[in-house]
Amino acid sequence: MVRAMPNKPTTPKPWERPMPERQFAFMRDILAAPSPIGLEAAMSYGVLKPFFEKTGPKSWGIHQFKGNAGIVADTHPGDDDLLTVMIIGHADKIRMQVRSIGEDGKIWINSDSFLPTTLIGHEVHLFSQNPKKPGDYRIVEGGTIEALGAIHFSTPGMRTGQEGITPEMLYLELQMHGEAPLKQVEKLGIRAGDPIILNRPIRRGFSKDTFYGAYLDNGLGCFVCAEVARLIAKSPLKNVRVQFAIASHEEIGRLGSVVMAGELRPDVVIGVDVNHDLQAAPGVAAKRFTPISMSKGFTLTEGSIVSAQLNAIIETAAMSKGIPVQRSASGRDTGTDAMAAVLAGVDAAATSVGFPIRNMHTISETGHTGDVLACIYGLDAALRKMDREKVTPESFRSGHPRLDAVKPVPQPK
Repeated sequence: MVRAMPNKPTTPKPWERPMPERQFAFMRDILAAPSPIGLEAAMSYGVLKPFFEKTGPKSWGIHQFKGNAGIVADTHPGDDDLLTVMIIGHADKIRMQVRSIGEDGKIWINSDSFLPTTLIGHEVHLFSQNPKKPGDYRIVEGGTIEALGAIHFSTPGMRTGQEGITPEMLYLELQMHGEAPLKQVEKLGIRAGDPIILNRPIRRGFSKDTFYGAYLDNGLGCFVCAEVARLIAKSPLKNVRVQFAIASHEEIGRLGSVVMAGELRPDVVIGVDVNHDLQAAPGVAAKRFTPISMSKGFTLTEGSIVSAQLNAIIETAAMSKGIPVQRSASGRDTGTDAMAAVLAGVDAAATSVGFPIRNMHTISETGHTGDVLACIYGLDAALRKMDREKVTPESFRSGHPRLDAVKPVPQPK
């Protein structure tokens, strides 16, 4: 009697396993860096520049910029003959700003890209400058965002949910009391335009491989850039030059990445940004969104200015490794740094990749570590495919799909 040999258990791939604590801690450090729009250096210079300098070989270079704190780690600086691929995450965080200060010490703010209702009661950090030394920034802690003061002061419509919180109602509560609260606030150097960000470092969630906190948008894109750089540094590419870009000003128009693309003129641009878990989004079923979902893999955008050739390379490389990919449909604009080259007037093949998250632009953004890891290893696989096949700029110029040469699909019998 011949007995069948039992199947050997397969070893889970990195994107199928829980994210190691060391890696999760690095992701938390990146997301926790205080880098509101226009003041991104805490993340780019404080966390990621030292990482790139330590991780990459001495031949790597770092590009820096005059008008913003973005940086680009370059695997082959000056080697313009190689295919150049720029992978972009953005370091800037949406923030609130001081608008004015009342006689009672209330610091009235704007809500920028936050829904006002989502901010009430949350702890924040305010960054102000020393009034005697402009440019010397300090942090003010211990404040919360408020609007009504108490339910007792609200209108009947607010109590029933028929009315909501408007941006004009929001203020920062620093618990000022006693004589001349306005002067107490002014003495701290707090002025109009000072940035305020949410105080919520990420932590692991209740469900398997999940995490939540503030500013997944878009420290996660920067984390992916860094982790792909780590993989490339361990096994360098010969035929592809990679530029790992940490951009500024994305949240107000993708202005930092436009400068980077204009200055460095890459052949390929890949924007890395968060996406929506549309399958779990409440109240949108009738809109028939593409059902992308947390835990199903990284997302690959189709449409807008996206290059079909580039998408095919990424998808084929991911499929060959068993890395899960979800298609995400886009219209005129990707809404990400994938648009950097075309907005800068630079001829480059471009696409956008990401990961579905929930509760975007809140203090409790939620993601799945498997999706983030899938994106990291998917991009690594795509870069190695381009390197192995010696893809050149001319490959993209001459390889556009020809729909006039397609074959018909046989009709089912």
